[in-house]
Amino acid sequence: MRIGSTCQSLAGLRLFALPAILALCASACCGAVASAETAAAAAGAPQPVLGSAAAIGQTVPIPGSPSATLEQCVTSSAQPERSATFLTEMTATPGTGRMSIRIELQERLPGEAMFRNVAAPGLGVWRASAPGVKVYRYIKQVTNLSAPAVYRAAVRFRWLNTKGKLIRGIERRTPVCVQPVTVSSPTPPAAGV
Repeated sequence: MRIGSTCQSLAGLRLFALPAILALCASACCGAVASAETAAAAAGAPQPVLGSAAAIGQTVPIPGSPSATLEQCVTSSAQPERSATFLTEMTATPGTGRMSIRIELQERLPGEAMFRNVAAPGLGVWRASAPGVKVYRYIKQVTNLSAPAVYRAAVRFRWLNTKGKLIRGIERRTPVCVQPVTVSSPTPPAAGV
């Protein structure tokens, strides 16, 4: 399976700027804008599913604790148009010199009981903040997802002191992105056949 990915590091940005950045990323990465979404839905184009903890009935993380969320799940009958966008955030603790985040994409196929890691470019590597950053946010979009399948991200967070020694580490999992079985519309017969 070939999975592509794009990402954007949002180190040190103020919280109020995040919705604008996500909107920009959604329009740049996914081609989604409000007026075009409505037209696309009527035309049977890919449908994004936006998710936040409150919107999908999950508990909202405690301020200051790391978070990993599924920001968008796009389903489509065309594999290259299927995607999942994950948003991660962590805050420096006393003694933190640098923070880092590692995202692993996990997939569960029909009939399987457990998720398994999926290899793809840009996944499974530590992404470090600049030294002294207080809030580190990282967005990762994974495209070209298979269907039917269920996807999530397993996200590891590390806080390192100024000498690079581990202060704290924790892992979170995002809500799932379900890629259902898609039925492509039959091709009409050629004229005169």
